[in-house]
Amino acid sequence: MHIIKLNAIDSTNAYLKAISVKKVPKDFTVVVAEEQTKGRGQMGAHWQSETSKNLTLSLFKEVSFLKVEQQFYISKVVALAIIKTLEILNIPKLSIKWPNDILSANKKISGVLIENVIKNNKLQGSIVGIGLNINQKFFNNLPKASSLHLLTGVVYNKDEVMSLLLKQLEFYFRKLESLSFKDISEEYESLMFRINKPSTFKALNETQFIGYIKGVSEEGKLQILLEDNIIKAFDLKEVSLEY
Repeated sequence: MHIIKLNAIDSTNAYLKAISVKKVPKDFTVVVAEEQTKGRGQMGAHWQSETSKNLTLSLFKEVSFLKVEQQFYISKVVALAIIKTLEILNIPKLSIKWPNDILSANKKISGVLIENVIKNNKLQGSIVGIGLNINQKFFNNLPKASSLHLLTGVVYNKDEVMSLLLKQLEFYFRKLESLSFKDISEEYESLMFRINKPSTFKALNETQFIGYIKGVSEEGKLQILLEDNIIKAFDLKEVSLEY
C-alpha cells in the first residue's frame, strides 16, 4: 500500500485521476488530505467537510478482474468496509442508503464517490473517494448529517480510524478478487436502509410513490416492489429515497 498525505487539495479523486492520466498508479495507492476545497459526492453534490476534522481520502484499485457490468460490486465492498470499520468503533444502528451512503439511524456519516476507468469496454481501475465525518460538530444546513463524535461524544484519532478502514478495504477487495459475489451481495442487502419496509420515493418528475426496497440488481439498480406487485429496477438518476 502506498499512502500520499496532503495538507490541502481541490479533490483527492481529481488528484488520483491526474496521476492516472500519466501512468497507472500502483494498486491500492491512497491519497489522504486534511482539507478538500472541492470535495464531491454523488451526482456532483458538494461534500462539506471542516478542515482537519474528518477523513477525506481516495484510493486506486486495479479491478480488471471484473466485467464492466459487475462494477457495482466495487460500491458494495467499499460500503461494507466502511460499515465494518464503524462496527469495530461501536457506532450504533448502521445501514447503507443505496447506493453507498452510510447512515447511523437516519443520520449520514459517510459518503462515497466511485469513478471507474474503462478502456475498450473493459474495466481497468477504480478511483474510490471516501468522506467520513469524524470529529466535526457543526454542519451548515445539513440536518441529516452527523459525525462519529456527535454520535458518541468521543474525540477520535483520525489516523487510527484510517488504519482500521484501510485494513477493511483490503479485506473486502480481496474477497471481491476471489469472486465471492453471492456473499458480498447478501451482506450488502442485509444492511440496506429500509429494506422490506414501506418507503416513500421520488421519481425523476418529482412525483412521489410508495414501495418496498427488495435489493439491488446485478448492475446496481435499486429493486423496488410497487403497489401492483411488480418489482421495477431504478438507476440513481431515476429515483431517490425520501427519509
